[in-house]
Amino acid sequence: MKDIRVGFLMSYDYKLLKNSIPLVYKEADSITIALDENLRTWSGGNFEIDDSFFLWLKSFDIEKKITIYRDDFFDSNLNAMENEVKERKMLASKMGIGNWLIQIDSDEYFVDFKKFTEELKLRNKYLNNPEKNQIQIAGYYVNLYKYTDDGILYVSKPRNQKFATNYPSYVTGRNTKKQVIYIPSLVIHECLSRSEEEIRTKFTNWGHSHQVDIDEFLNKWRKINQSNYSKFENLFYLKPELWKKLNYVEGKSITEISRNLNYQKLMPSKSFIISKNFGQWFKFLYKKMF
Repeated sequence: MKDIRVGFLMSYDYKLLKNSIPLVYKEADSITIALDENLRTWSGGNFEIDDSFFLWLKSFDIEKKITIYRDDFFDSNLNAMENEVKERKMLASKMGIGNWLIQIDSDEYFVDFKKFTEELKLRNKYLNNPEKNQIQIAGYYVNLYKYTDDGILYVSKPRNQKFATNYPSYVTGRNTKKQVIYIPSLVIHECLSRSEEEIRTKFTNWGHSHQVDIDEFLNKWRKINQSNYSKFENLFYLKPELWKKLNYVEGKSITEISRNLNYQKLMPSKSFIISKNFGQWFKFLYKKMF
């Protein structure tokens, strides 16, 4: 039996799991939530979890699919990204190699997880001898940038993101640097649509913490609003030019935002596969599609 196994990482933004878990619960065969036993982030910072969250989780999990996996995921000899990769590998091992291993962050919301799992099941051949036939399955991110009074600003062009694999030989984040199948599946990423305090917490504790100039980014982020967003460009926190422009959509909740986005314009309509060696060709194709 080849299962759909979903893993989540639980940290300082754990409350967002109340948004992300329900979107995948029905189609997942099992869900494993990784939680550092000492409540430490990848950078070594501490966080707290309100007991009410565990009560919610217990009441929500009516089919008893969810397991909390507690372990020591922080190593002071590693940087934040290395600790992220360590935790993801440990989580994947706990989930069980030989199945589809899907890792989702708490701020990632699948628009149609059923369709995503159907695409995976069409490719179950990759689950036979996965170590010798490694593959990644990617979908497309809509990165949310900033809430306004009546809606939200989001990055105009989606980016690809790896979500599933048959063999978790992660190198950076969820990227194994192996062959990739891109499928037309959309994920709303509540990346920066947070308070300034929450953004600081994220940038200080995640895998890219050593790469971000927080103050420089926030100086620009504060200035942008619903009236002037079209005047700003180059907005990404790592390589600014990767987020060229912003768009706006109305909606005061993730449900409303999801309903109002035009998915047909945001991603390709068909799946395609790219070798790990064809990065430059993909960049060319991506520009053509969007």
